[in-house]
Amino acid sequence: MVLFRSCNLGGGSKIASLYITIKYMIEYVTAGNTDDRILSRAASLLANGGLLALPLDTSWAVACSLRSKEGVKKLRRISGERDERHFTLLCSNISQFGELCDLDNTRFRLIKRLSPGPYVWLLKPLLGAEKTLGLRRREVGVRIPGHPLPLDLIAVLGCPLYTITAKRSMSADSPGEEEDAPADNGDHRSLDELPPIPEEDLFDGGWEIEGVAGIDMVLDTGEERPRIFSTILDVSGSEIRLIRAGAGVWPV
Repeated sequence: MVLFRSCNLGGGSKIASLYITIKYMIEYVTAGNTDDRILSRAASLLANGGLLALPLDTSWAVACSLRSKEGVKKLRRISGERDERHFTLLCSNISQFGELCDLDNTRFRLIKRLSPGPYVWLLKPLLGAEKTLGLRRREVGVRIPGHPLPLDLIAVLGCPLYTITAKRSMSADSPGEEEDAPADNGDHRSLDELPPIPEEDLFDGGWEIEGVAGIDMVLDTGEERPRIFSTILDVSGSEIRLIRAGAGVWPV
């Protein structure tokens, strides 16, 4: 936002001169009753390749639009992560899973039973979806969060959010450009578990995230989020594998 003041140069003429420039990054919202204008601005930012941070039912997440190649590129760059199990598609309902992933009745019933909630489900992408999503893996992580704000934003945006947990270790200079990333053959089967995120690396409040370079907006409900992370379950094979233990109880 740019503010101007008028300066009298004599003879009755005035000219507008620059007074101060302020970038408003935080938008304060009410969970479950978010201003439609703020949601529209946030959705427009995402559609045009921007990044925003928002609270989930676990910790904070940094998100882009799944349909924005530029946004996905920025998200991978800011995160510094190469293992795509760190990235999650946030959906508003199970039907969005079905548009992207192979979901049979057994998996459908399990996911419906535990969603919305702090669970990430690794599923096989449908034929063609892997290329559409720009994946370098044979699985895709999907989740329906138990918090109204991301669900409202997804509804306005019209597609899932591509997200990663917001961490203090994120910085503009730690990762390189997306295209310079080392090759990934997509095979992580030898890694049975994904290490938990250290509690001290997670954020409490939205005001703390303002210092992370590359994030264009923070949607802040004023709540301090718990420093916890989601449980990741690989349900892409014949047996369910625990990839990372978190807030979601497993086994149930």
